[in-house]
Amino acid sequence: MRKRWLLGGAAALLVAVGGAVGYAKFVPEATPPLANAAKLSAWNFRLTAIDGEPMPMSRFKGKVVLLVNSASKCGFTPQYEGLQKLHMEYQAKGFTVLAVPSGDFLSQEFASNKEISGFCQTKFGIKFPMAEKAHVVGPQAIPIYRWAAGVLGPENTPKWNFHKYLIGRDGHLVAAFGTKTEPTDPAIKAAVESALEVPAKA
Repeated sequence: MRKRWLLGGAAALLVAVGGAVGYAKFVPEATPPLANAAKLSAWNFRLTAIDGEPMPMSRFKGKVVLLVNSASKCGFTPQYEGLQKLHMEYQAKGFTVLAVPSGDFLSQEFASNKEISGFCQTKFGIKFPMAEKAHVVGPQAIPIYRWAAGVLGPENTPKWNFHKYLIGRDGHLVAAFGTKTEPTDPAIKAAVESALEVPAKA
C-alpha cells in the first residue's frame, strides 16, 4: 500500500514540476486585439457551453464574472478546487466563475468536451458554468479573449492556464490576475467583493 502511495505521489509531483517548467518557459502567440474593443462589453459576446448549448454572455448581465482559461492536465489544475470555493462563497451575492477549457498551453487539456466535463465533475464536483474547449491566445482566440486583449493590453493576456479576468456587473473588465494567483487569494477576494458592491443596473 505504501509503495503504491509513493508511486502516486511521485506521479503527481512530476505533473506539478512539468507544469511549473512549462509555465516558466512557454511564450504564447500574440493575441490580436478586437477592433473597437473599448466600445464593447462582455455581454456582447456569445460562447458555447461545454454541453454544446448556446451560452450568450448576456446571460450573466448584472453579475460579477471571473473568466478563467482552464486545463485538466496542468500543474495548476488543483486551482479548480479554489475556484469552486470562491464560486460557492459569493454565488448568492451575484457572482459566478466561468471556465473556458483550452489546450493552448502545451496541449494540457483533453481532446473532447465530454472528457473535460467528466473530469471536472468527478475530480472536483464543479458547479459553475463551463464553456466548450476553445483557443484563448493567438490569432484563433475566441472573440471575448481578443476583446480582453484590446481592453487591458497584451501584458494582461493569458501566459498560461488559469489566467483570470474579473468582469464587473456592467460587463466591463475590472482586473486581471495571473496563473500563480490562487482563486482564494486575498487580492482576488477583495476585487470580487468590491465589484459586488456596485449595484446591478436594471
